[in-house]
Amino acid sequence: MRELKVVGLDIDGKRIICETSDSPDKFVLTPDDRLHAALNGEKISFTPSKIEAEVPTVLRPKDIQARIRAGASVEQVASAAGESLSRIERFAHPVLLERSRAAELATASHPVLADGPTVMTLLETVTTALVSRGLDPEATAWDAWRNEDGRWTVQLTWKAGRSDNAAHFRFTPGAHGGTATAFDDAAAELIDPHFSRPPLRSVAPVPTLDFTEPIPVVAPEPELFTPEPVAPEPAPTPPKPARARKRKPEVPGWEDVLLGVRSGTQP
Repeated sequence: MRELKVVGLDIDGKRIICETSDSPDKFVLTPDDRLHAALNGEKISFTPSKIEAEVPTVLRPKDIQARIRAGASVEQVASAAGESLSRIERFAHPVLLERSRAAELATASHPVLADGPTVMTLLETVTTALVSRGLDPEATAWDAWRNEDGRWTVQLTWKAGRSDNAAHFRFTPGAHGGTATAFDDAAAELIDPHFSRPPLRSVAPVPTLDFTEPIPVVAPEPELFTPEPVAPEPAPTPPKPARARKRKPEVPGWEDVLLGVRSGTQP
């Protein structure tokens, strides 16, 4: 519960103005029978009315910062508490800077493998892994939050095609940048080149033609053609010999008959 301190009365003198020691916010208190009884030292039983029970509890700045430090966003805290974004942002801003700084320090840490920390930093290792997959290492986002045990969890997000991907690491600050340990399979695959999980399938390169050398032209082999059997043509029929036209007997003219000679003949 928050402790209020009376600072004065309202203009009409009917309400009490209060404030807290850890916030510049002002509170207005309307006196009622319970307040009068409490001031007189009388014992009363407090049963909140229905309207009072429905009013959400105002989060203290310490509570707001604790939720932001644990990974919640300003929008999530404001929605859960039923408060305005402006009030949550006012107390969340320094914690968001703390989270951003922790994520930046984590990129300079050294990933821990089975044989110990690597020479390359976490940022260098992740960049090499993304470039080998054909992804843009600049299209990434880093974030960090503190867990209940006080250790930092670092999150790396990137986009591959239409899918959103995330990898999480445990960041331990220390000498030479500290160390980062993979917390899930995606993180282990990024920092360990010998990870047992099969790598992501890559697209086979498209073959290109080399136009510097002439392309040999191979003539197609002729198709074997088997002619169909042809029936032998019939021998030509010899022409029939022309028949000798029979000469008709000449009819002797009347002169021949009378004279006993043929016309046109010599005696």
